[in-house]
Amino acid sequence: MTATKTMLLAAMVWAATASAQAQPPVAKANVVMISATITAVDPATRMLTLRDDAGNEDTFNVSQDVQRFNELKVGQKVNLTYYESVVYQLVKAGEKGSGTSSDAAVSRGAGAQPAATIATQEKMTVTVKSIDPTVPSVTVATDDGRVATRKIENKKNLENLKPGDKIDITYTRALVTSVSPAN
Repeated sequence: MTATKTMLLAAMVWAATASAQAQPPVAKANVVMISATITAVDPATRMLTLRDDAGNEDTFNVSQDVQRFNELKVGQKVNLTYYESVVYQLVKAGEKGSGTSSDAAVSRGAGAQPAATIATQEKMTVTVKSIDPTVPSVTVATDDGRVATRKIENKKNLENLKPGDKIDITYTRALVTSVSPAN
């Protein structure tokens, strides 16, 4: 099982399926923002040490893919914003789901300071195998036969859902990074 497919199925924990009558998508999003100060830069090993506002410090090996590493200096602030969302849409009876696909994009900032955005989006159509309204939970299967059971946050989202229904899941993640000048 690939990490992408495992992560996509794990994302089902976040939200529930859409009601068959209403047809609106069910979405859940999470945003985490972190700001840290560069406390050490080792150009020879491409190691970067960051300290967050709570005083936690950690050292990271920065990939060769990261351009402008040589511009990073002690005292600069690194701002990270992580976005994650999952959307569930019930596929109407007789229609085919969106299937399975995966896209990724990297956009490098062109400003005075280093910056970049990395985004991925995975799509998958699953088939409802069973529903347990007492938990509440739903068991779904992928086209390649993998099965997952997930607890549903809002029991109302199980109304009118039945085995055999198809659900399109879209899982999106993005990391936006920027560096501010040292004070």
